[in-house]
Amino acid sequence: MTSQILVVEDEIIIAEDLQNKLKKMGYSVPAVVSSGEDAIRKVKENNPDLVLMDIIIHGEIDGIETVEKIHSFSDVPVIYLTAYADQTTLERAKITEPFGYLLKPFKERELLITIEMAIYKHQMEKKLKESEKRLRESERWLSAAIKSIGDGVITTDLKGVIKIMNPFAEALTGWKQEEASGKHLSTIFNVASSQKNKNVEDPVVKVIREGSFYGLSDQTILITKNNMEIPIDLIGTPITDEKNDIIGVVLVFYDIIERKQQEDRIRTSTSSFLL
Repeated sequence: MTSQILVVEDEIIIAEDLQNKLKKMGYSVPAVVSSGEDAIRKVKENNPDLVLMDIIIHGEIDGIETVEKIHSFSDVPVIYLTAYADQTTLERAKITEPFGYLLKPFKERELLITIEMAIYKHQMEKKLKESEKRLRESERWLSAAIKSIGDGVITTDLKGVIKIMNPFAEALTGWKQEEASGKHLSTIFNVASSQKNKNVEDPVVKVIREGSFYGLSDQTILITKNNMEIPIDLIGTPITDEKNDIIGVVLVFYDIIERKQQEDRIRTSTSSFLL
């Protein structure tokens, strides 16, 4: 699609020459204006892909002030055209974050390269912002989903550093998300086997080695912040990227106190019956 370029230039001969050059290069020029007020109006009307802005123009505001006002409602990239390269003017212009400068008189080749680089850079920045927006939305959805799960959930990176903890994980471990975030899993998620002399493997290490797993030992217990022992079941799952490389770990765990109590009652009942 042909890029639209708005020209803001108050010298008629230069403006016409610039318009002809741009059209010859294959660009569309929806308007050529000579004042900041007209430039603002045309940006709103035409939504151009780029603005070539002379710094010294007709009207009550100069090119730099015009760009400041345009950027209050549009992210259109701007290239300044100027015959003045004094430090004061450049410092003022720099604040508006232009995509380039062209010092008059400039060659056609300079004009083409500066425009193409500005349009490309703006497109890349726009894509990056869209990707970041989608990522933030995904993170919000993920966070909401994790918080609503009725089991404890902890996510870590490959080194076992905690990233997310849901309210159920907070309740079971006794640690708050703000306390746990950035700490190593072993500090917060202290698990052991209720069977004497039996070690429990680091769940992050196990996920990295085996992939998904269910259970660390036959009788896994969680030792809370207050040193309470809670029998739990535990599921470990890897988080992978688009190349299917593991980049993190999700641990889902839940207390099985009621199940243990029921098993004990059944054993007691069975023993009484046999006697």
